[in-house]
Amino acid sequence: MTIENLLHGTETVSTWIGKAFAWLIVALMLLVCVEVFKRYLLNMPTAWVFDVSNMMYGTLFMMSGAYALAHDAHVRGDFLYGSMKPRRQASLDLVLFIVFFLPGIIALTWAGWVYASDSLAIRETTFNATPLPVYPFKFMIPLAGATVLLQGISEILRCVLCLRDGEWLPRLADAQEIDVVEQQLAGSTYVDEDARREAIARAKNIDEAARQRMEQE
Repeated sequence: MTIENLLHGTETVSTWIGKAFAWLIVALMLLVCVEVFKRYLLNMPTAWVFDVSNMMYGTLFMMSGAYALAHDAHVRGDFLYGSMKPRRQASLDLVLFIVFFLPGIIALTWAGWVYASDSLAIRETTFNATPLPVYPFKFMIPLAGATVLLQGISEILRCVLCLRDGEWLPRLADAQEIDVVEQQLAGSTYVDEDARREAIARAKNIDEAARQRMEQE
């Protein structure tokens, strides 16, 4: 197995984890809709729905971290980075991953495991009329940390490859939104100005065609 296959394999795992847990947003929507119906139309509120919704949203948020990292979707304060050559970008990323990312995410994973283990030991529950176990949700913390750590190691290897080859290894394709085309072009992959202008013009043409169809309707 080549290192490129290994990186894409890790991205595939992170992508499928993110997509699997993304279905929680559907379950969360249905839960809220049912609770609104019961609370305001039947006058039968549920005591535990607030806790469950918090746990579901928290799980969704945490388990999407590896997916966001795999697709370079985290927010980046980009002032100079987008204009750098790939090797300079990779050097900066590599330093930041080693100095900040690895210590932080390892600490999160370890502390999350201790936190969840303590919760399991005391069989922690919520404080309401219908107590719910909390420890299954708290075990999502070290699990999320482990998945992000795995993807982070993949990102470090990607930086090493870029330093060796002088260009970024293409990421696995996934759904993208039109309004982030320009931001992505200014992000982790260096592109020349002609390619940047062409992509922006193409996105504007799509927006204009959509606006005209709406006016006609």
